[in-house]
Amino acid sequence: MMKAIVQDVYGSADVLKLRDIARPGPGDGQVLLRVRAAGVDQGVWHLMTGLPYLVRLFGYGLKKPKVPVRGREVAGVVEAVGTGVTRFAAGDEVYGTCDGSFAEYVCAKEDKLARKPVGLSFEEAAAAPISGVTALQAVRDAGQVTVGQKVLILGAGGGVGSYAVQLAKVFGAEVTGVCSTGKVELVRSLGADAVIDYTASDIAGAGKLYDLIIDTAGNRPLSVLRRLLVPKGTLVIVGGEGGGRLTGGFERSLSAPLMSLFSGQKFKGLAAKETHLDLEALASLIESGSVKPAVDKVFPLAEAPAAIQYLRAGQARGKVVVRV
Repeated sequence: MMKAIVQDVYGSADVLKLRDIARPGPGDGQVLLRVRAAGVDQGVWHLMTGLPYLVRLFGYGLKKPKVPVRGREVAGVVEAVGTGVTRFAAGDEVYGTCDGSFAEYVCAKEDKLARKPVGLSFEEAAAAPISGVTALQAVRDAGQVTVGQKVLILGAGGGVGSYAVQLAKVFGAEVTGVCSTGKVELVRSLGADAVIDYTASDIAGAGKLYDLIIDTAGNRPLSVLRRLLVPKGTLVIVGGEGGGRLTGGFERSLSAPLMSLFSGQKFKGLAAKETHLDLEALASLIESGSVKPAVDKVFPLAEAPAAIQYLRAGQARGKVVVRV
């Protein structure tokens, strides 16, 4: 048996319970991990609440969660491997993604894991898989950032945003981060060339145009953002917040490609792909000192519901992590 954060129905953090459940065993191509830490991202809230309803249509369960244990980012130690696993052995320290990381043990697919970056604690490593890889794909792939470009990052003090600031600098961009007052110093410390406190200044007030905008905040109309782009600029939308119960803020990502048909500007909704290759690329950047996870608070497993509430309140500076 093992302890895990489990839910039987969709709802607020009150539906999450710490329970003793059966410990899993690895299937073909799977790795059994002894979980040491698990990251908390916005996706955890969406899967907990089942909102927007579009999430349920993606295969996570129409009436109740298909996977009852919450958590997706993970860092831990390999306990055992299933048939066909060749990249890992018992005792290896790894990080990556899976379903159900708010637990003492979890099974993950081999191709969703990489070796934990050298020098990182398990808590720091657990803060990287989803947010870090998403930011990497936004900056490198969707944004195709090049040296000297001007990049605006909305939500720069959050999970994805904190990585995006650092990665854009790695690729040689001039970075402006947008965040709330309490996150200004964090964003500066991550290397942003300029920081806009949106509670005190209008992001369009300076009249500056950008080659790339990465929007992780999810609530500004596309018509507003496009006016901040150069004529051939690119907008990358990461996730979606706000909006109605059906699609939430994801309708912006869905409509973005249509806008590109009628403009020289490019509008892209990012659907991040979880791969061990990008986890390895991110690990290399972390080990080189170019990127560092920004961890705000660490909660014990029993307080995972409070960790989700803290993240959802929007005050987290960087990442929130659950220690197991």
